[in-house]
Order: sequence, then structure tokens, then C-alpha cells
Amino acid sequence: MSTPHNQANIGEIAKTVLMPGDPLRAKFIAETFLENPVQFNTVRNMFGYTGIYKGKKVSVMGSGMGMPSIGIYSYELFSKYGVENIIRIGSAGAYSDEVNVYDVVLATKAYSESSYAKTQNGYTDEYTYPSEELNEKLRNAAKRLDIPLHESCIHSSDVFYREKEDRNDGRTYIDDLLDKGCVAVEMESFALFHNAKVLGKNAACLITISDSFVTNEETTPEERQNSFTNMMKIALESVEE
Repeated sequence: MSTPHNQANIGEIAKTVLMPGDPLRAKFIAETFLENPVQFNTVRNMFGYTGIYKGKKVSVMGSGMGMPSIGIYSYELFSKYGVENIIRIGSAGAYSDEVNVYDVVLATKAYSESSYAKTQNGYTDEYTYPSEELNEKLRNAAKRLDIPLHESCIHSSDVFYREKEDRNDGRTYIDDLLDKGCVAVEMESFALFHNAKVLGKNAACLITISDSFVTNEETTPEERQNSFTNMMKIALESVEE
């Protein structure tokens, strides 16, 4: 059974899906880490693959950018294809000097100003939350691999290009977000966590810091596509079946 956005048949997608934003990152993961990867989706070039990692069946699929996009793909994976776990593996910009470029961050919750959850089912809290069970598996995987893992709240923004505000208090919007506990910004996890909660599934998010609002460091598109391997290894190592 296909959907308007996914041509896969039932059974072609594993119970656990790793979900980078970039479909080319999904292709890189499949070709680099999975044994015998089989492509199950090419619709809208949102590539999806299923293969074997250390004897376990796992899938990887792009989500696109932003909450509407990951909202569609994650909802269909959870509700139509029997997926139980989705681990977002993405890039993020650092708001704080607590994290540096290439650091891996495990999201403990996602803050957003977005109306996604309110529109989806009336949820009005400004935070959504990952599966603690899945987060614990990721923590344990990082320990086994001896990869440092920061844990924090992250900001899921609807806006990538944000204009400066005229304020009289000497603060910036980043100061406000630091007050919310956010150390970094991305654009998807708030919606992913909400969909998982609504559908009784599990979701988590690992992000690699790709640039910093503190130091103005940044990585290239090629580095973001191919070099953020620590979070990929942690996510793959956490898969149990």
C-alpha cells in the first residue's frame, strides 16, 4: 500500500527508521553503513532505504526541511507502515557556547512557537518530548561507542531566515530562547515528537552542530551531508531489532 508521498509496500520498511532531513544524507547512510540496502521510495526524490546493520533490519529516509514536511513523512511511517521508532538525525545551529561545531546533542525536549501541534490536535504546550526509552538506548549506544553526547532542550523553528527585531531592552531573540533552555536550533523535532505522542509511537532526535551563532563557525553542505558520522553511528548502534 502506497501513500501520496511514499511508494513503499507494507513490510518494506523496518520498525526503526533513521530520518535525516536531507535525502542525500539518507542515501549516504544506506550506502556507507547498511548491508544490502534496497531503495523503497523515490517519490519527490525523498529517498528511503532498508538494509541490515549488525544483523538488524533498519531503514533510513529523508524528511525534508521543516515541520510540515517531517510531519507528513513521520505520520505516514507511524500510521501506515507500522514503524515504531523514528530517530531524527539532523544538523543544528548553536545558540550557546555549551556546544561546539561537530558536537552531538540528544534532545531532551523541543520548544517551538509553531502552531503545528495546536492545528494537528489542539495541543497548546510550547514543548514536546521524545521517548525516554528511545533516548536511553541512544545514551547507552553513545557510551558503548565512547562518543561524547550533550543533552539539552532544542528550539524547533518555523523560520530559517529571521530578521533582526527593534527592541528596547538590549536583548535578542536568542536571549529569549536561551531562557527557554534551548542550546541549539533546528526545524523538525517539535512536530516529530508530537506525531509520536499522538500515535503512541517512539521518537528521538540526535543533532550535530553544523554552525554557531556564538563563534560564527559553519560547515559546508558537503560536510553536513557526508561528515556527521558520529550521530549516524550512535543511532544505528541503538537499534535493537
